[in-house]
Parts: sequence; structure tokens; C-alpha cells
Amino acid sequence: MAYDLEEQEKLDAIRQWWERYGTLIVTVLVVIAASFAGWRGWQWYETNQAKQAMGYFEALETAATNEQSEESLARVRAASETLREDFPKSGYASRGALVAARVLQERDDYAGATEQLNWVIEQSGDAALVPLARLRLAGVLLQQKEYDAALKALENPPEAFAALYADRRGDILAAQGKPDEARQAWQSAVEILGDDPMIQIIELKIDALGD
Repeated sequence: MAYDLEEQEKLDAIRQWWERYGTLIVTVLVVIAASFAGWRGWQWYETNQAKQAMGYFEALETAATNEQSEESLARVRAASETLREDFPKSGYASRGALVAARVLQERDDYAGATEQLNWVIEQSGDAALVPLARLRLAGVLLQQKEYDAALKALENPPEAFAALYADRRGDILAAQGKPDEARQAWQSAVEILGDDPMIQIIELKIDALGD
């Protein structure tokens, strides 16, 4: 009888504990289950978005490597626009914009190339590609003889791009008719490059300035 009474007391204690905490435990379990389901759903969404972005990027690259007809050019523009609008943080959007900028620049669509490069610089959030986009933008602006804007694009060069920025700055200054400043910029690039074969090209530019 004592054993039965002890068991009953344990059952009563468990029942009381459950009445007190049962609802909370069930709620916590439901929240955990919902969170896990949400996480799995988000993982699926992210994977699906990446696959779609990759598909548009591959289509853009294919169009870019084809003969530069108006149709292929339109496909490049459309694919880049879709990447920038629908998948701006995918990584493919920035790379696609750089490819599109190159194609448009080759077709003398400088306004279109500038738009693509400015998007990488200002909106993509892809810090690794911003220095390259700035360098390329300076080149596009140079072709349009927008020298001041081109030089501004090269301000505060990142260390890894210092030589390339200095070389491009020399190109711009030479085009402005400032040979002494151009020489200084190119010589700075040579000093940074050390033994890089690119020095030979820059030295030819310096020699072309004369004394």
C-alpha cells in the first residue's frame, strides 16, 4: 500500500508539473519545428535563386561570345538587367555587369557601359569587384574624353590595383596634354610593378613622350 501511495504521489507531481509547464514546452517545440522548417525553406530558396542567377549569367556569357549582332547585344542587355534587378546580391549580377560593360564598350555604347560599371561600384555590394569596375570606368570615360571624371574614378586606389591605376592615370594625363604629369604617373607604375613584364609597355609610353 505504501508503494502504491508513493507511486500516486509521483504521478500527481508529474501531472502538476505538466499542467504548469506543458503548454510552454509544447509551444517551444512548435517554435523549434517551425524555425527548422523555415531554415530549410530559406536554404531551398537561396539554392534556387543561385541556380536561376547562374542560368542568366551563362546566357549572358553565351550572347557575349557570339557574333555581336543586334540580337545578341539585346540578350546581353536583357540578361544583365534581370541579374541586377532580380538577383542583385548573387555575385553573378556584378560579374554579369562587367561582361555587359565590356561588350557595350566594344560596340561604342559608352553610356550603357558606364551604367553597368556604376552599378557595380555603387549598388552591387561586391567589394572585390569594385576596384576593377572603377579601373574599367576610367577607361570608358577616357574614350569619351571625360578626363576629370576619369581621374576621379581613380582616386584612392586600393593597394592591389595601385600600379594599374597609376598606368591608367598616365594615359588620361597624356590625353589631356600633360606629358610631365603623365610621365610621373607611369614612372610610379613602373616602380610598383618591379619585374612585371607589363613594365615594357609602360616604358614604351614614357619613351613616346620624348624628352
